[in-house]
Amino acid sequence: MVTTVDDLVARAREGVHRPGPEEAHRAWQREEALLVDIRPAAQRAREGRLPGALVIERNVLEWRLDPAGSHRIPEATGYDLPVVLVCSEGYASSLAAASLRELGLHRATDLAGGFVAWAAAGLPTVSEPDGT
Repeated sequence: MVTTVDDLVARAREGVHRPGPEEAHRAWQREEALLVDIRPAAQRAREGRLPGALVIERNVLEWRLDPAGSHRIPEATGYDLPVVLVCSEGYASSLAAASLRELGLHRATDLAGGFVAWAAAGLPTVSEPDGT
């Protein structure tokens, strides 16, 4: 039997609360969650950035957030860390959050609608004037 990417995304989202833009923004402002932008540099340059969000590109995400890993960042303080991942539209981030949960970060989730929804909600973004 073949599994499609839609199947993988649906499984990744099963039973997981995915906050909308306003809820994620409030949690981040109150320091109740780590907001992590996983988009590649070119996408951030094109779409804009989330001011104050931690940028960890998708290809190194697990290494940086694994609390037991040798390449973790200081913010990776434990398996109870609430993490909200952000991609462009909320698909890649669902898969990435599922991967973090497999590592034991049971509170990892992602932003419903991604950066596009965040910007559409009128929440703060920063443009990259030089395109980088």
